[in-house]
Amino acid sequence: MALSPIALCSRALLKLGAFSIASFDEGTAEAEIAGNLYDGVRDALLSAHPWNFATGQATLARLSTEPIADYAYAFQLPTDFLRALSLGQGGAGRGVSYRIAERRLHTDSAAVVLSYIFRPDESEFPPFFAQLLVARLAAEFCIPLTESTSRAASLLKTAEADLRRARNIDSQQDTPGLIEDFTLIGARG
Repeated sequence: MALSPIALCSRALLKLGAFSIASFDEGTAEAEIAGNLYDGVRDALLSAHPWNFATGQATLARLSTEPIADYAYAFQLPTDFLRALSLGQGGAGRGVSYRIAERRLHTDSAAVVLSYIFRPDESEFPPFFAQLLVARLAAEFCIPLTESTSRAASLLKTAEADLRRARNIDSQQDTPGLIEDFTLIGARG
């Protein structure tokens, strides 16, 4: 089955022993709960870690209005933006000071490149993340559907283990970061 919000929610509902859904608008308790909780749970999980499959870079468009204080320029964030990772300029993706306020990025650089977490389409979720999302959705759906706090706690514990496993898998898909500026080594001269 292709990954979609409905497919992912249906898998989570089946883990609870509830009925799967065909639409968020079908009028059942399962559909209403899934429809109300899905977007928030998905975005929270995507924001929780710099997932390689959800990390991107963009050259930002500078806005004509300037920030009131502290920085010289304001930039429009991408529409799929969830979380900033770093800001750079001139071919580098990091190294520039910035602040995000009022859904705008403020900095003193006139042209910037933002490294950020975006919201990919569900069809692009790797299997380890899909499994994590299903486990977390099942934990979130549990109390509204079953009113069992002990079962919800057990499902949340499973989701936390899946998060650790997914982060481990994702971290193995990238070159380990280097320590570039460590003051104790620099002091040794």
